[in-house]
Amino acid sequence: MKLHWSPASPFARKCLVCLKETGQEAEIVPCGGTPMMIENMPVPQNPLGKIPALERDNGPALYDSRVITRYLDAQGEGNLYPDTRLWEVLTLESLADGIMDAALLVTYEDRIRPEAIRFPDWAEAQWAKVDRALAALERQWMSHLNGPPDMGQIAVACALAYLDFRHGTRNWHTSYPSLSDWEQAFAEYSSMAETKPRDP
Repeated sequence: MKLHWSPASPFARKCLVCLKETGQEAEIVPCGGTPMMIENMPVPQNPLGKIPALERDNGPALYDSRVITRYLDAQGEGNLYPDTRLWEVLTLESLADGIMDAALLVTYEDRIRPEAIRFPDWAEAQWAKVDRALAALERQWMSHLNGPPDMGQIAVACALAYLDFRHGTRNWHTSYPSLSDWEQAFAEYSSMAETKPRDP
């Protein structure tokens, strides 16, 4: 298997953590690019030109991190999507992916769009999505973040780490202390510690 990824991508990090948690090895193929410049992205594997993308030994490449993690968990006979709480895990993973989506759009607005045509109100509307999701996690999901690691927890942890990586000045930790404590503890898992986000 080959995982096309970037160490800055929280979506790709989810897949790499899943590989580690399920004891599988894959060749890691670094990719670079943006929606405006996709020359180094895995277009032959994913016509959308997005990462992560997983090349399999048999069958077409897989893309979208949730597809990849479900596949890896099944292949590795893991338990990151336990039947007893499957819908909670899937919902948490979806919420975390929504945080990543909105935060990534804010990142693109700040780092890619020329300053003269940036739209601060639009960026703040994206951050409002992040803030509502963090509030929901703090208010109603903390009990689901306990117990053996599952893909919902991994996705949430990757999303929160991305907020620190690209949007640390917003300091979400102050407003959501229980979530902050959980994230700091979860970051100590070896699969998380070994995959901290960084610029390529």
